Amino acid sequence: MRLVRTGAMALLAGCLAAVAVAAYPELQRAYAAPEATRVANGLKPAADFAKIKNREERAVALFEEAGKVLQSPRCMNCHPAGDRPTQTDKMIPHQPLVVRGEAGMGAPGGLACTTCHHEANFDPARVPGNPKWQLAPIEMAWQGRSLGQICTQIKDPKLNGGKTMAQLIHHMAEDELVGWGWNPGAGRTPAPGTQKQFGELIKAWAEAGASCPKG
Repeated sequence: MRLVRTGAMALLAGCLAAVAVAAYPELQRAYAAPEATRVANGLKPAADFAKIKNREERAVALFEEAGKVLQSPRCMNCHPAGDRPTQTDKMIPHQPLVVRGEAGMGAPGGLACTTCHHEANFDPARVPGNPKWQLAPIEMAWQGRSLGQICTQIKDPKLNGGKTMAQLIHHMAEDELVGWGWNPGAGRTPAPGTQKQFGELIKAWAEAGASCPKG
């Protein structure tokens, strides 16, 4: 019975996504990008920054490298400044229309995130999925903000979900929803590098004093 239900839900997700792609020309254009434009850049390893003797300058350089992940579409799409997520590498407004809702899972009585997004990517319909799929809280909005502003947010327990620096490092390096950014499914550029490299950069940044870029 559970297999039947899971298959039916996957089919529903595929149908909804196919309708969305067919109905919205901007989605068709976003998914039609040449494969060559989807090649992700790598990340410099944290060890490369050890040669920077000034501790504050080293921390800033490390965070700027980690910022290639934080400012990629894979992170930004789920950290919108408003109540509507964005999607695809072009970060267009989510189609069909969905909104954040109180818990980041969609508005009550509206289209919930889990209507289409399930525990894994569904590539035939280009629907991303993860067991923890949801929008980041509005306090963690990154879109439209500088890397320095994002850095300040990330360090502030009032704006990062109450995390200590140790918990933040673990979140970046181990969380499976963060890790989805490197396994985003068909038609999406993975976040640069690997989650392990990203976590090592964040850890080295914290150990260097966690200074933030200016601006």
